[in-house]
Amino acid sequence: MIGVNRPTVRGISARRGAPCAIMGRRWHYPDDEVVAMPQIGTLSQRRAALEQEWARWAPAHAVPAGQTVLRREVVQSWRRSLPTVDPACPAAPADDAEIVSRWAHSPLREPVTDLADDLRSIADDSGFVAAVTDERGTILWSCGGRVMRRRAEQVNFAPGGRWDETHMGTNALSLALRTGEPSTVFSAEHLVAALHGWVCYCAPIHATDGQRLGVLDLSTTWDRSHPLAMSTVRALVTAIESRLPAELSQAGAGGEPDIRLRCLGDASLTRAGGPVRLRPRQIEILTLLALEPEGFTPGQLHAAVYGDRPVSASTLKADVSHLRNATGGDITSRRYALARPISCDAVDLLGAVATGDLAAALRLYRGPLLPGSDTPGIARWRDHLAVGLRAAVLNSGSAAYAVALGARCPDDAEIHEHALRLLSSGDPRRAVVTARLHTALHD
Repeated sequence: MIGVNRPTVRGISARRGAPCAIMGRRWHYPDDEVVAMPQIGTLSQRRAALEQEWARWAPAHAVPAGQTVLRREVVQSWRRSLPTVDPACPAAPADDAEIVSRWAHSPLREPVTDLADDLRSIADDSGFVAAVTDERGTILWSCGGRVMRRRAEQVNFAPGGRWDETHMGTNALSLALRTGEPSTVFSAEHLVAALHGWVCYCAPIHATDGQRLGVLDLSTTWDRSHPLAMSTVRALVTAIESRLPAELSQAGAGGEPDIRLRCLGDASLTRAGGPVRLRPRQIEILTLLALEPEGFTPGQLHAAVYGDRPVSASTLKADVSHLRNATGGDITSRRYALARPISCDAVDLLGAVATGDLAAALRLYRGPLLPGSDTPGIARWRDHLAVGLRAAVLNSGSAAYAVALGARCPDDAEIHEHALRLLSSGDPRRAVVTARLHTALHD
């Protein structure tokens, strides 16, 4: 068990629609801040009052002033959200590029996986949907019963959904991420109208050094609101935090990850700061395992490494066995996969491109993935990385990014032409880019 009182948790669903008294409370806010929160009796009365307040303000992209039923933190969040979020948007925007890889490399994966059966049981028994996000508010993992999960997917409350304040406005996840404190958002306190049928309970997940890793959320329909739900969330977060690996706190304190794989432009592996000597084929296998965290069956990995070449299965087993020794036994056996993520520049590049951080992506991209390799799986990933970064740069409209990528891809005439279109006539970089274009066209 995980420290959650099972009868109490199940009691959440046993009292669906129970009254939730909100005691009258008065604050003294300066100037145009809200000044009062009147007493509201039942859940349905509270929801109706919030809907009326939302209808007065949100469609007009205005923020309440004076007396309002909205809580102060909700009003402040509306103010921050309205410039970037349309209250009529139907669902959270998607950020599902490489979401499987990002979840596999999240420090929350192992503790959440360890508790997954309990989380599913709680969600199923109580009519909730559970979700875990990263530190930016993108959902990495979720679970729930079939009906509730389908309802959640309609608003993209599912892996890949972006629930930070900038993209989805006021909600429990965005408030918990911003404040670092547990948060509940009920019905029309949500800025987005599509969420008015929900109530969400959320708490942030922290490493021992205080680093915010993400949030855990339990959400359900507004009529199932229950005061014990937040206690359940807090207990679950405590259980997750207690299972975080020790090396996470060391890294947060400035320590280095144990294993680092470098495979862009050249190849090297270090462990505990010291070099590890591997044959090129073993570097290729480790690179594939880093890029595909779900792993391979032995047959799949054999095809990715050797293609149609007549190489015995024992050769692959010997290379994987050597890698286990080199990485401290962190490769599973029945299905070849990394038992825990390693630091890899190609994986970091995928994440940077997915989040639009092209400055970081270009710093990482020292050259193609293992440029001397003819391994089929590496060749596919080499093209994937190059095409993804290239497309992002061409779509960015940044001359600096185009010039930087052109330095790493001297034969790419289109990148040089794109850079010249963006550079002003007096920019001294035009001479260098023009020379690169000339060479690319005449080689």
